[in-house]
Amino acid sequence: EVQFVESGGGTVQPGGTLRLRCAASGFSLSGYTIGWFRQAPGKEREGVACFSSGDERTYYGFSAEGRFTILRDDAKNTMYLQMNSLKPEDTAVYYCNVVGYCSNYGWGRPVDAWGQGTLVTVSS
Repeated sequence: EVQFVESGGGTVQPGGTLRLRCAASGFSLSGYTIGWFRQAPGKEREGVACFSSGDERTYYGFSAEGRFTILRDDAKNTMYLQMNSLKPEDTAVYYCNVVGYCSNYGWGRPVDAWGQGTLVTVSS
C-alpha cells in the first residue's frame, strides 16, 4: 500500500525557513516523478515543487520559484521541501505525492494516495 507521511510544519515568522519531510512507504520513490502540493483555506490544491524522473529536473510553481527547493533521499525513501523566505501567503497544508509527470508545460495528475499533510503557518 502506497503511503505518505508528511512532517516538519509549524508556525514561523515572515522571512523564516522550514524544511518539510515526506516519508514514503509501500514503494520506492526512486524512478518516480514526485511532487509537493499545498492547499490553503478556501482554495484548491496547487502544485508547489516537482522532481521529474524523466529528465532529472526540478520544476516549481510560480509562487515557489527561487524560494523553495525539492530534495530527494533515495536511501531513506524520503523527500524534502526546503522553504526559505516564507511569506504569509505560503500558509497552507502541505502534501507530497507521486505525479504522472511535470514539465514547463504542466503537471500530470497525482495518484489517489494523499497523506494527512503538514500545516505551515507564516505569521508575525
